[in-house]
Amino acid sequence: MKLGVMIGYWGFGMTAAAGLEIAQAAERLGYDSLWTAEAYGSDAATPLAWLAAGTSRIKLGAGIFQIPARSAAMTAMTAATIDNLSNGRLILGLGTSGPQVSEGFHGVRFGKQLQRTREYMAVVRLALEHQKVEFHGETIDLPLPDGPGKALKLSIRPIQQRIPIYLAAMGPRNVALAGEIADGWLPVFFSPEHTSALREPLEEGAHRAGRSLDGFQVCPTVNVMITDDIESARNAMRPMLALYIGGMGSREQNFYNRLISSYGFEREARQVQDLYLEGRRVEAMEALPDEMIDKVSIAGPPAKAKEKIREFRDAGVDTLVVAGMAVDTADRIEQMRLVAELAQEVESASTTLGHLAGTEEAIRWGFQANANPPQLRTHDRFGHRIDEVEFHPAWHQLMQVAIRHGLHALPWRMPRPGAHAARAAAFYIWSQVEGGHGCPVSMTYAVVPALRKNPQL
Repeated sequence: MKLGVMIGYWGFGMTAAAGLEIAQAAERLGYDSLWTAEAYGSDAATPLAWLAAGTSRIKLGAGIFQIPARSAAMTAMTAATIDNLSNGRLILGLGTSGPQVSEGFHGVRFGKQLQRTREYMAVVRLALEHQKVEFHGETIDLPLPDGPGKALKLSIRPIQQRIPIYLAAMGPRNVALAGEIADGWLPVFFSPEHTSALREPLEEGAHRAGRSLDGFQVCPTVNVMITDDIESARNAMRPMLALYIGGMGSREQNFYNRLISSYGFEREARQVQDLYLEGRRVEAMEALPDEMIDKVSIAGPPAKAKEKIREFRDAGVDTLVVAGMAVDTADRIEQMRLVAELAQEVESASTTLGHLAGTEEAIRWGFQANANPPQLRTHDRFGHRIDEVEFHPAWHQLMQVAIRHGLHALPWRMPRPGAHAARAAAFYIWSQVEGGHGCPVSMTYAVVPALRKNPQL
C-alpha cells in the first residue's frame, strides 16, 4: 500500500510556503503522491503547478477537478499542461461536486450525472490522446451543430502516454461507473470493514465493460490524528465529519449522510444533520458517536493507528491518502512521519513474523505445544456429551500470533491478486515454529468461501 498526502484547499491556514514544505516533506518521507482539492475557493490546478516546481518525484493528484467547473476540453488542456510542467507526474481526479455548488456557483444543472460523467471522460480522453475532439452525445455536442466551430486537436501532448483518470464517486451506480471507465476510484469516508459492499459496484462496472480490475487503483482519503490522547484525536475529526454529514448538501440530497447511514448509523446521521441544519453545530459535532469516527478515521495512539492502517491495507487499498488534522505545518509533517513509520511496520509484517519465529519465546511455545497435545473431552462429569477440546496456553499463543498476522483470513479481507500467495508465505514461515496449530487457523481460512457459497452449512 502506497501513501499519499492531501494538501487540500488553499487558504484555510495553508500558505504557498506551507504547502510546498509539506509536499517536499512528503517526497522525503517516501510518499507516492500529493493531492489538492477545490470547492468554491481555491482551485485544484494552480497549486499543483506550483508544487510541481518544488518537487521532482512525487506524483501530483487532482483531488478533484470539478466537472461542472470546466469544459472537458479545458480539463484536458489543464491536465496536459501540468503533466508537461511536472515531467509526467499528473494523476487526474474528476468528480461532479454537488448540486449546490454545481447549480449555485457554476450555473450547471446537476441532472444526468452518470451520462454527463461518462461523456465528459470520453472527451477528455479524446483530447489527451491527441485526436480530433468530435463528440456527439446526450450532454456534450462538439463541435456545436449549425455553427462555425470545427473539430480541433489539443496543440500540446502530455508527457505520459496515458494520464491516469480517477473518479471521485459515491453511491452504487456512480462507483460502478468508476469500475467501468476509470483507472482508479477516490472514495471518501471509506470504512475498511465494509469493503465487500463498497467494492461490489466496482466489480459490477468492470464486468459490464468486460475488463479486469487488475491495476485499478483504490485511493481513499482518511483524516488522521495520531496521539496518546484518544479523546482529543476524535475531537479533531468532529468539525469535518459534522460539516459533511450534516451540512454538505441539502436535507434531501446529502451523499455523505447516505454513505454513513449505510454503515449502520442511520439514526445518528439523521440527528447530526438535523442539528447542523438548525445551526447547532457544536451539538452536531458532539452527537457523532466514537464508533462512527473510528470507522472512517485514523484517530488515537500509535498502536491503534497501526491496526487501522493494517485494516486499510488488508481491505485492498492501493494508496492511502492522508489528511492530517493538525493545523500547524510542523505538526502536519509529524503526523505524516508517524503514518509513514507505522505503515512501514505494517508492510514489513512478514519480516516481523520471520523474526518472531526465531525467538526463544516462540520456540518455547512450539516445544510446549508438542509436549501438550490438545485434549478431547467428549463428556462432562455428569455424563453429558460436550465434545470440547482443551488447549494448552502455548497453543493459544501460537494461534493469536497467526490471527494477528491474518493467516486465518488475509485473502478474504484483502481480495486482490497475490493475497492467497501472501497468506501462504506467511503461514509457511509461522508453521516452522509448530505445525499443528495451523489446523484450526487453516479451517477458518477454508470455511469462509464455503459459508459464502452455502450460508446454511
